Amino acid sequence: MQHFEKPNHRSGGATRSAVEVLKPRLLSGVLLAVWVLAIVVAGAAAGLLFPPGEWYQQLAKPTWNPPSWVFGPVWTTLYVLLGIGAWLVWREPAISAEERRGAWIAFAVHAVLNLSWTALFFGLKQPGLAFAEICLLWVALLWMTLRFGRVRPLAGYLQVPLVLWVSFALVLNGTIWLINT
Repeated sequence: MQHFEKPNHRSGGATRSAVEVLKPRLLSGVLLAVWVLAIVVAGAAAGLLFPPGEWYQQLAKPTWNPPSWVFGPVWTTLYVLLGIGAWLVWREPAISAEERRGAWIAFAVHAVLNLSWTALFFGLKQPGLAFAEICLLWVALLWMTLRFGRVRPLAGYLQVPLVLWVSFALVLNGTIWLINT
């Protein structure tokens, strides 16, 4: 039986094997998983290091405070979206070094503020300080979302649920602080 090969114009006429075609996709999928896993693990680590505990349970909270079981699935979902957005920015080839650097600086500032909020609120038990910090976090998150969107619009859109949740968390943090002072 004769084997006829279809020329591949991108590689100068040579036929690429299925493995050669799938390798970049597989690598891309692995890197996506690494981005998502790293971000989810970082968020989970902050939660494990500084759990809400009895102190938080004893605080007065507004009637619209979500039940405790909501926070884990919501944050996990938001961190998955953040990981996908970061991966999209990382793999975008058609941007300048300056644009890429700006997106990563915004990401880093957001990440530091996001992870430190947990330490301030639950670790140090300082809702007032955590409220001031979450205000900065909200600005950094908006900055990161806009920078991600400039690199790849989908990467920015994927952060909208995080912006909405942090907006809610900002109001909740402020309310908890005010009713417990």
